[in-house]
Amino acid sequence: MTGPVAQALALWGLEGARVALVAERENRVYRVDAGGRRLALRLHRPGYLGRAELRSELDWMAALARRGVAVAAPVPATDGALLHDVGGILCDMLGWLPGTPLGPMVPGTTSDRAALHARIGGALAGLHAACDDWEPGPDFTRWSWDAGGLLGEAPIWGRFWKNPTLPPGDRLLFERFRDRARDALARLSGQLDHGLIHADPVGENILVDGEMLSLIDFGDGGHGFRLFDLATALIKTIADPDHRALRAALCEGYLARRRIDLAPLDLFLALRATTYLGWIVPRMGETGGEARNARFLRTARPLVAAWIEG
Repeated sequence: MTGPVAQALALWGLEGARVALVAERENRVYRVDAGGRRLALRLHRPGYLGRAELRSELDWMAALARRGVAVAAPVPATDGALLHDVGGILCDMLGWLPGTPLGPMVPGTTSDRAALHARIGGALAGLHAACDDWEPGPDFTRWSWDAGGLLGEAPIWGRFWKNPTLPPGDRLLFERFRDRARDALARLSGQLDHGLIHADPVGENILVDGEMLSLIDFGDGGHGFRLFDLATALIKTIADPDHRALRAALCEGYLARRRIDLAPLDLFLALRATTYLGWIVPRMGETGGEARNARFLRTARPLVAAWIEG
């Protein structure tokens, strides 16, 4: 094997290991098998996250692992470094977590979806508690899913109200929502639970191994409102007939481990839904991009309208 994968393996002293590509999203992730040990090699997309952001992510994940959170712990290279540059590509190595991705849960295919959501709620509460128990260093640099990151002039995932496919009526609706949501977040300033969050706990990023749930892919993680994590875990089931039961179960699972004010959850469901309308814009030309955009709009429109009317 040649190229950046071979160079990275050499830095970790894993020359000759068996390697298989297992994911290609924002990063390319390879399963590495060597000497009875299984690891995950990540090659990060150039220009997406810089060295400071990635080093902060690795420090964060290591701190969570030390506190008993089921996350992939960073594995140092032979020189002790957690992050290396191979030909302009930043790479790192993580411990391999057992289990399979939860993925999208189609109604009727999971025996007890409510019980599973209660466990997800508990896992998010445990994550948030562990984050509060850790004090990042002065160089810690990650996304900020705050009012500016969601509704400012340059949101993290783009200006959803400027999505070029929006009909005039929808554009007015989302502009109105943006103004009212900013006012609501300003009124709630100091009342909302805020700290480090995963920011993308969807089914693809939750591994199930018997009774154990593990969180993977902290690429979007950073500072933010804790309700944003709960809304993200719920948004993909919003149109399912058992959504209300899943929402109640997830919230009960969370509250069993940690307190949180759930009153503004509908606002954060609307906020989460609108972020996808910004995220999809630069990806509209990809296979399935138009269909995904249409689906995101169908999800966001009623949530935004209901929150404004409510």
